[in-house]
Amino acid sequence: MSIKAEYIWIDGTEPTAKLRSKTKILAAPVDGVDALPIWGFDGSSTNQAEGHASDRVLRPVFSCPDPIRGGEHVLVLCEVLNTDLTPHVSNTRAALAEVAERFTAQEPIFGIEQEYTFFDGERPLGFPAGGFPAPQGGYYCGVGADEIFGRDVVEAHLENCLAADLGISGINAEVMPGQWEFQVGPLAPLEVSDQLWVARWLLYRTAEDFKVSATLDPKPVKGDWNGAGAHTNFSTRAMREGYEAIITACESLGEGSKPLDHVKNYGAGIDDRLTGLHETAPWNEYSYGVSDRGASVRIPWQVEQDGKGYIEDRRPNANVDPYVVTRLLVDTCCTALEKAGQV
Repeated sequence: MSIKAEYIWIDGTEPTAKLRSKTKILAAPVDGVDALPIWGFDGSSTNQAEGHASDRVLRPVFSCPDPIRGGEHVLVLCEVLNTDLTPHVSNTRAALAEVAERFTAQEPIFGIEQEYTFFDGERPLGFPAGGFPAPQGGYYCGVGADEIFGRDVVEAHLENCLAADLGISGINAEVMPGQWEFQVGPLAPLEVSDQLWVARWLLYRTAEDFKVSATLDPKPVKGDWNGAGAHTNFSTRAMREGYEAIITACESLGEGSKPLDHVKNYGAGIDDRLTGLHETAPWNEYSYGVSDRGASVRIPWQVEQDGKGYIEDRRPNANVDPYVVTRLLVDTCCTALEKAGQV
């Protein structure tokens, strides 16, 4: 029985990488990702090589059922290697793998809230031709055809993610017409990042069938409209057991050059979104607070009440690379917790 394996990878487009994929036919089902063969592609067409030495290597790192083709067909997420099998410069997964391994004993886990916006041609879904809808206010978690646009696509995407056995944990309509969110996690750093990339691919692919497009642009409409983020919820075992570790993690993210070290890697166009308005902190100021959606990092109210839990970094853009944001949070917070003896 022939199997269609859709090999998916992240390209070298800057400042924001794109997803690419192509289909490999396998003679029979394989048992696990490690049994999937490596493959190649033309890196000169994906901003990952020059034409005179264009071959690049795809190494499978995660696989799941293909909910679109069904049957025993699979989706295969790959990391990009050079022909000597070293990580390509665009391969941000490799750096995360090293950091995640170093701090595995602290048991870091993440939940990432992926916001995105549907477009019908050149305008957001639900925006009238040549004009603007009513101001934001009634769209968030709303219901009704006058305020909600694209629910059929969203529901199809959710079903596809569940059929792919991804760790998707919820969906909701967001603050602007045509703007939505799905959440992935709680999962370990590599798992949440791999699965978020596959969920993004499924979002684009699902939207194809409805003749709309999805964008992760952090500020898809200028003016008095919320941008699109990827709020990143993070905890370690110590944070899940005590409040002192919560404060240590929050303080560590504000030390020295850390605020800018993080923000400059939190997605292109971050200064357009992190203005200090629309439930954001200014991009060049760091703050944290309980139940404060205008802070850089929010401590949920129930975390303060329970004396343990997690923190939410509200700064990452919708277009952030999850391999990068999880690496930075693990490295910064786990290093600080280790130094404080809170592990």
